[in-house]
Amino acid sequence: MFNKEVKSILDLIQAFPTEQDCIEHLELLRWNGNVVSPFDETSKVYNCKGNKYKCKNTGKYFNVKTNTIFDNTKMELQKWFMAIWLVTSHKKGISSLQLGRDLGITQKSAWFMLQRIRNCFGLNDDNGEKLQGEVEIDETYVGGKSKNRPASIRKDKSEETKLKHKKSAVLGMVERGGDVRAMHVKNATELSLLPPIVNNISFDATIYSDELTSYSKLQRVYDHQSVKHGRGEYVRGRVSTNSIESFWALLKRGIYGIYHFTSKKHLQFYVDEFVFRYNTRKSTESDRFNLLLNNIENRITYKELING
Repeated sequence: MFNKEVKSILDLIQAFPTEQDCIEHLELLRWNGNVVSPFDETSKVYNCKGNKYKCKNTGKYFNVKTNTIFDNTKMELQKWFMAIWLVTSHKKGISSLQLGRDLGITQKSAWFMLQRIRNCFGLNDDNGEKLQGEVEIDETYVGGKSKNRPASIRKDKSEETKLKHKKSAVLGMVERGGDVRAMHVKNATELSLLPPIVNNISFDATIYSDELTSYSKLQRVYDHQSVKHGRGEYVRGRVSTNSIESFWALLKRGIYGIYHFTSKKHLQFYVDEFVFRYNTRKSTESDRFNLLLNNIENRITYKELING
């Protein structure tokens, strides 16, 4: 059983010294003694040798890694556990180069592991519940400065190049004292911002924002108040966006300082990673580790990651 007092990577290795220890912990978290077939949840399951099981209805064999991020991988579970521990415990994340050095694997393998792990972060966002009470909303933009781009890109004035290298918009919402939600959006227009706001914030909540005109129609259905940043106003009584802007600072310091660059296609993976850390900020490293292991049934292939 997992030691709740594990506080370091050395403790983790001691808690899971063998592949069998890792398998038994996964089985406990995933099935808790009641094995369920990933091919037919209603089927009877036969226990076979070598940590394998057989689904009676389909005749297929499976193990605890089937249909998870560990499926069809030759990497030892101990290394997977170490990667999960590192990415969930480091406040600003860990780069694929650093993870590759720490685990003794290639940067390509480390990147693939990290992307598979990040693909599971978004499963913990909301549990179907909407944000309540006082909610701050804001948008930000992620992307490098034009002066830091290659000269060939800076000199290319075509619309196609401008669109490809344009900064990416991210919408964020945070319940004061509670969770944050953030998502990559196409742009900062009403059409892009209002639907996710309505889908994530309860109608009886009070919304605080800046003076962006895209938010103006929120007052039709919400108690909506704003601060005028353009006039130097950042706080008016309880009206401010300081909490969501603090989250933006964490996100950008992590992306620019650790990852340096993220493509638009994969941006949501990184946003989900920082949302996960923020929403589990009061949890222990052990709790975050187990929470991620409880949400590993979200496999993505390497082909899907690099396609496009």
